[in-house]
Amino acid sequence: MYAVFRKELADHISSMRFIILFLLVFLSAMFAIYIAIQTIRSVVGPTTEFIFLKLFTTSGDNLPSFLFFLSLFIPIVGIALGFDAVNSERSSGNLSRLMSQPIYRDSVINGKFIAGLTVLGIMILGVVLIVAGLGLRIVGVPPNGEEVVRVLAFVAVSIVYGGFWMALAVLFSVFFKRTATSMLASLAVWIFFFFFLTVIVGAVANAVAPVDANSSVEMIVRNASLEGSLARISPCTLYGEAIVALLTPEVGSVNPTLLVLSSYSGRMANPLPLMDSLLLIWPQVVTIIALCAICFGISYIRFMREEVRSI
Repeated sequence: MYAVFRKELADHISSMRFIILFLLVFLSAMFAIYIAIQTIRSVVGPTTEFIFLKLFTTSGDNLPSFLFFLSLFIPIVGIALGFDAVNSERSSGNLSRLMSQPIYRDSVINGKFIAGLTVLGIMILGVVLIVAGLGLRIVGVPPNGEEVVRVLAFVAVSIVYGGFWMALAVLFSVFFKRTATSMLASLAVWIFFFFFLTVIVGAVANAVAPVDANSSVEMIVRNASLEGSLARISPCTLYGEAIVALLTPEVGSVNPTLLVLSSYSGRMANPLPLMDSLLLIWPQVVTIIALCAICFGISYIRFMREEVRSI
């Protein structure tokens, strides 16, 4: 497995695909940090805590933050690293030649997945460190120990989230013979969860618990609670809740009901301690890990049982 891992890691890093993806994520990060630097003075006051974390969460007028760009590109990178992991080897005939060597079959898929996950981690960690370094240089406010741990936890959760999309792409790569089909299937799932599910969930919540300008707080809370519960079907929602709770401790909760009540009261909750934030996002992180394990487990079983013939 280590030999497969080294070979796949070298192929990924030296490929034009990796360079293009890294430049794409890097340019979006530079754009986001430019927005944060231009607008951070308007969101930071004399009593503001966690100023360093504002670099990642601050957005401009009608312009998204670094978190939005990262949540947008992580699935794309994960899919790009896994959609042709198996079927490209099968269609080129390399898989049958590889299986004729003294190598275990599970070492192939395990090595490919670990190599892709390593590349994904290098890319996410590198971009976050670049943003943090530029922000520290320009803003001049060093992070405290809790902020450093929160950023590292954010990186870990982002790697797990990207691992889910890569596991999903590997699953389609095992089931479909053509790389174009597996790529389109992976992108279709991502587009559905990222764009369409929000509209569908909102329509269902409005149909079950309709609200208007004259609705009571109870009806608005019921609508928000139903919409939040249905939206958690999407791993995009789970990831968004996790990173917001990590990088915005003032939120204090990911419960839509409590968020609606706090907005009506006009008061924000006190910043949560680090351990409370980690406990708050634990269900979301475990769910994403479980989805990743399910996708990779199905692809692993299918790959181990399928017949590999020489072409």
